[in-house]
Amino acid sequence: MTHPTAGTGRTHLDNGGRAPWHPLARTAFLQALDDGWADPRRLHTEGRRAAALLAGAREAVADVLGARTEEVRFTPSHTASLHAAVAQVAQARRRHGGDVVVGAAERAAVLHAADHVLAPDGRRVTVPVDTSGRVDVDAYATALSAGGVALAALQHANGEVGTTQPVEAVHEAARMAGVPLLVDAGASLGHAVVGPAWDVLAADPADWGAPAGVGIVAARQRTRTVATGPEDPEPWAPGGVSVPAVFAAAVALQAAEADRAQADARRRALVDEIRARVALIPDVEVVGDPSERLPHVVTFSFLYVDGEALVTELDRAGFAVGSGSACTASTLEPSHVLAAMGVLTHGNVRIALDRSTTRAEVDRFLDVLPEAVATVREMLGVQGL
Repeated sequence: MTHPTAGTGRTHLDNGGRAPWHPLARTAFLQALDDGWADPRRLHTEGRRAAALLAGAREAVADVLGARTEEVRFTPSHTASLHAAVAQVAQARRRHGGDVVVGAAERAAVLHAADHVLAPDGRRVTVPVDTSGRVDVDAYATALSAGGVALAALQHANGEVGTTQPVEAVHEAARMAGVPLLVDAGASLGHAVVGPAWDVLAADPADWGAPAGVGIVAARQRTRTVATGPEDPEPWAPGGVSVPAVFAAAVALQAAEADRAQADARRRALVDEIRARVALIPDVEVVGDPSERLPHVVTFSFLYVDGEALVTELDRAGFAVGSGSACTASTLEPSHVLAAMGVLTHGNVRIALDRSTTRAEVDRFLDVLPEAVATVREMLGVQGL
């Protein structure tokens, strides 16, 4: 597989949520441009051909998720999936209560959606996380058992620090309380085994190397949802979705699943090396669980360093990295995830390795990083502290 920055002198290490296209996704997309350009709702041959591609994509995704084909829907984006899932489940369960229970490290889209759908007497109940970013299961179960809960939401793993969540235990607590659990698998699917512990699940194809502009929602048949927008034949995606993009997303997911174990081992070893070598730099905090984590994500923060300045310095050296909150990265605001964990929020660097990232690229980054940190500290006048 050719790395997208090969020959350019640049290395892209900010692949969370928007990875380079998988080669098979590109091939599938081009094929679908020829075969799936028509409106799949039409009855003519071209429409039926597009509908067949859409149905095949839904079946392929369902197979990976262990869901029924009819439980899978496509949306315009991962954010749209989360917003719609929170709204449709909360509205369907309004008579059960108005509260929404979430983990403190959830994606901003989930937190904002929860605030938006609260009933007049409802609350957003936020369950704390530990210093690794993992929710407290007992606290979550207590919040669920309090009554009046319309919906619970928990990420499968945190895309910012990589820590996996106790989804199975929380799902069991939610089941005992009679509350549906929305699992945000946006950072996990295509990289890790997600498992069946969910009632509603949202996933992000762009995270595993598919085109942007597609989201996935799966809702178990036992979970009631109610459309919340104006009437449309596609309440999860008003106006429909791009058939070529959806088809490419399904093909890329199958490809990612086919080599997931191999990709996991290789990238986990690279992340272990990054964690070990970064820890040697003075005044650094490597965050997230060192073992119970996604295979490709690592985050660390430096004392006496401005995050924006460090990202700029590394970019000047040819390395694209993330910083700040993974949900609102363009603002470079302090991460609400790191703040909830009670760890250092300044001078943050977030790495997400692509399947095509090489050891040589990682080694070059690790060679450049200490000098970049020292340069930024010198600019701020804090060297030698």
